[in-house]
Amino acid sequence: MRRSLLGGLILFGIGASVVGGRAPLWQVRASAAVPVWSPVTLEKQEGVATAGAHGARELYWRTFEIVWSRVKEKYYDPTFGGLDWDAVGRRYEARLGAIRTESALYALLQQMLGELRRSHFHIYPPGTFLEEGDPSERAGTVGLDVRVLGRQVVITRVRAGSSAERAGLRPGFIVRRVGDRDLDRLLRRFSSGWEPPARRRMRMAAAVLALLDGEPGTRVRVQYMDDRSRLRDVELQRERRGGEWSERFGNFPPMPMEFEAKRLGAIGYIRFNVFVVGLMERIRAAIREFATAPALIFDLRGNPGGIGGMAAGLAGMLCERPTSLGTMTLRSGHVNLAVFPQPNPYAGIVIILIDEHTASTAEIFAAGLQELGRALIIGERSAGAALPSLLERLPTGALFQYAIADFQTARGTLIEGHGVIPNIKVPLTRRALLEGRDPQLEVALREIARRLQRRGDVRGLREGGCG
Repeated sequence: MRRSLLGGLILFGIGASVVGGRAPLWQVRASAAVPVWSPVTLEKQEGVATAGAHGARELYWRTFEIVWSRVKEKYYDPTFGGLDWDAVGRRYEARLGAIRTESALYALLQQMLGELRRSHFHIYPPGTFLEEGDPSERAGTVGLDVRVLGRQVVITRVRAGSSAERAGLRPGFIVRRVGDRDLDRLLRRFSSGWEPPARRRMRMAAAVLALLDGEPGTRVRVQYMDDRSRLRDVELQRERRGGEWSERFGNFPPMPMEFEAKRLGAIGYIRFNVFVVGLMERIRAAIREFATAPALIFDLRGNPGGIGGMAAGLAGMLCERPTSLGTMTLRSGHVNLAVFPQPNPYAGIVIILIDEHTASTAEIFAAGLQELGRALIIGERSAGAALPSLLERLPTGALFQYAIADFQTARGTLIEGHGVIPNIKVPLTRRALLEGRDPQLEVALREIARRLQRRGDVRGLREGGCG
């Protein structure tokens, strides 16, 4: 039963954000602009218009009851951290009678879940994810990815061949407006709250990307500041994203997949954007291919997590002895994230790159190997969103994500709300982006070279064996 539970757990750093009148959503992306939402707007989803007032009230009440009850029954801490969940339920149920639309219902439910002050509690309205048809045909993108650096929304990647590239946009440019939305005002909306700053910046970036991307064939106006601090305006066309998408996994919707494996000189480099079953064999094959490389870099920047069991499975290809990445604590009992060594595990240096958009399963993989002394972590503190969760379909058709466990490493370190702290902190800067540099990767390569010169360091890593 425990193996089945572990396989079905979703450790996925996604959250809700209302932007531009569209359905709440959270973009899933690595270093590329990857939309995962449908252009269906909330106005087309309103229950009152389709179900009638009485039917809608009954539907809303049943939906509310399920959400409140799941938390009551499944939340891993029976004390709710001192929060009186019964009182919370009564308080929000009293407001249910005034709800007239599905969008208002979802906002109410999200506000109630926010009382827990934990990640992985989210309501995703129908249309948030591309669950039907071919998502590669329905997802439109302008080809940008962004990060919040300081108080600016900065372009970090421009997809080759995209409308953004053709318009001359480059990494390091600052996005000021998208359509009629002033991003300074949007930034102020995300400037406070209970969430750690890294998670707020991640949600801000997702909100901007939600404004940029949309239905293929539509256009969006963007104001930006170039490398000479000149304000410019451009109209970008949203174009079909294409590419590969994962298969549905229970209620876990299809996700765009990106995978890259190459050699940087003699060093192996592996980047993937999400932990999904469809990428598992490619990652395993790449690790085997780099068996003789003196060092291997896993680039998990922007990886929001995914299927929980994959972290331990991949760790088994890097460890010589049985060990554990940590423990998931449920309402009753514990689940050990056990690592079982695979034949001929990789024995070289392991470096993992992370940033503020690294979350959930990606954090557990990085934190576990860091604590075991198997991997050196380089980059920025991660999102701190690492609660095992499940996805359930609600009567309205929305998806409800709720955490059912806490996670701590083998030595008792909590990631939720804290993030993974790199061994070597390397911030991403606008100047580096404008210069076409990747400072985090540069530091990783220098550190590998340093360790290769000091063979004692390499011997220590290899003989450590994850145990």
